Amino acid sequence: MAKPQTAEDELFDLRLARSAPDLFPMLEALYGARPDFPAFREKLVKALRKGWVERPEDLKRLDLIRDLEPDWFQRPGMAGYVFYIDRFNGSLMGVLEKLDYLADLGITYVHLMPCLKPRPGDSDGGYSVMDYRQVNPVFGTMTEFEAVSAALRARGMSLCVDLVLNHTAKEHAWAKKAAKGDPKYQDYYLMFDTPDLPNQYERTLVEVFPDNAPGNFTHYPEIGKWVWTTFNEHQWDLNWANPAVFLEIVEVMLFLANKGVDVLRLDAVAFMWKRMGTRCQSEPEVHMILQALRACSRIASAAVIHLEEAIVAPEEMLPYLGRGRHDGKEGNLAYHNSLMVQFWSALATRNTRLMTHVLATHFPDRLTNATYATYIRCHDDIGWAVTDQDAAAVGVSGHGHRGFLSDFYEGSFPGTFAKGALFQVNEATGDKRISGSFASLAGLERAEAEGDAGGVEMAVQRILLGHALIAAFGGIPLIYMGDELALTNDWSYLNDPDHAHDSRWVHRPRMDWGLAEARQTEDRPSARVFRGVREILARRAAVPALHGAVPVRVVSSGNEAVFAFQRIAPTGVLLGLFNFTEQWQEVGEAWVRGLGVTGLRDALSEARVETHGGQVVLPPYGRVWLT
Repeated sequence: MAKPQTAEDELFDLRLARSAPDLFPMLEALYGARPDFPAFREKLVKALRKGWVERPEDLKRLDLIRDLEPDWFQRPGMAGYVFYIDRFNGSLMGVLEKLDYLADLGITYVHLMPCLKPRPGDSDGGYSVMDYRQVNPVFGTMTEFEAVSAALRARGMSLCVDLVLNHTAKEHAWAKKAAKGDPKYQDYYLMFDTPDLPNQYERTLVEVFPDNAPGNFTHYPEIGKWVWTTFNEHQWDLNWANPAVFLEIVEVMLFLANKGVDVLRLDAVAFMWKRMGTRCQSEPEVHMILQALRACSRIASAAVIHLEEAIVAPEEMLPYLGRGRHDGKEGNLAYHNSLMVQFWSALATRNTRLMTHVLATHFPDRLTNATYATYIRCHDDIGWAVTDQDAAAVGVSGHGHRGFLSDFYEGSFPGTFAKGALFQVNEATGDKRISGSFASLAGLERAEAEGDAGGVEMAVQRILLGHALIAAFGGIPLIYMGDELALTNDWSYLNDPDHAHDSRWVHRPRMDWGLAEARQTEDRPSARVFRGVREILARRAAVPALHGAVPVRVVSSGNEAVFAFQRIAPTGVLLGLFNFTEQWQEVGEAWVRGLGVTGLRDALSEARVETHGGQVVLPPYGRVWLT
């Protein structure tokens, strides 16, 4: 006699039926021609059911809540904080000690940067993972990780962790078995007996780290193989054409979801599918895989959303948020790299024409079941993603502008306020990327060193301008650890042999808890920035027009020093105005009112904006959210 179906079984079946149209056609297109496809499909459904059965009851309840509130991550109360655990407060238990600090700032989304067990030694900052089911022992244990996730959940904070999809460390158990000759696990990776095919692929591939990891393949004489290693010799690319890899990663996703992860940051997704004669980036199959992975989460852990890390040009980035057949079915979040790049470009030139052109031309006013992760700085370098075509559209040279930005933010351009460091200079192309903290790139480090009180004030205002921009533009604003305290560059990285070769460590300082303790009362820049950022996030949470689903329309203000956009909400228009110069600027009152802003109330300061001679006037680096 068949066992009667329980309510839990029925709920799983309903979720499976809901997402089946998003899942199985993708898998059929990817793997359907293989003779083992039926067996793979059966194993996958079994793994999904197992993940659901093992899911803790409180997380199943959260699944139901978020099914009823699918816009939970788009709400204006969402604000993120991103940090390395050891640099924040040493360990997972150290994180627990500082949750009051995060709550005081207004944080509701916490990204613990790579915390899964990495290989020993150089691990690409933790992105060379040797065990997806263990925490880095330097930070603590999986039990402590679960304690952190539970404490965050109790405070209404969502937990984000990194899941690297393109590769594993060569010390991963799969890679070790492959190295010993196990054919099953050799098929988990891209391994070649001769250099012939690798050499053919190399003709169209780009080098990610040309300075310290040139080429995309590594020869291992001891195993007689050439292995695909896009990023580093110790990071072996996975073979996503093998459905066994898909199944393994789904099981890892469900394991992490059941430990309390709310947001899976899927790392290096653009590189997952390989095709001869291409860059092997953002191939159509990548989006099929990511839609299928998203469907798996919706079936067995519906509270979990996906952040897809693809730092690429706008036309290449937008499909990661769903386009065409994938619309509303792929990533829920993706980094708005262009907003970040254009912020720094406009700040250096004191001109928003390029910023307005790029953001108005390449981005839709709204997304389906998705939004942006907006940021000004992160753990990584800045690559000047300004195309020759966009530069030409506003009458400048793309090559020249990119070079100017690198010189300006390195600190070598005459009159610059910034102080940064070059990263991965490519002599052949002239490409120069930049490292540096928000505060140092905004001018605080240089101004303090020169005893320039006016320069310090301008740097503080630039920092608050950036935070007001990402809080209002749309999506979830992400604050990189220390930016809220205006931490400057940490040049001591040059004395650490493990870090000296990588200038990105200059903007990965250790948290200064002394400055944090003084944040409430002191008048130094760190305290002023903290209080300013806290107020920005508090005001954001109180403004319904900043919901992630509200359309964003970038508009020309008529003054190239002022960047402008509308948030077109059912409750009325919000108009963001941002002055990117050290001088007072103005825009016409008639133009503002013509865009639907009649009351001239600033939702950021909660004050009425007075006009002067028919003009709305903005102080140096002034910002308003007019309603």
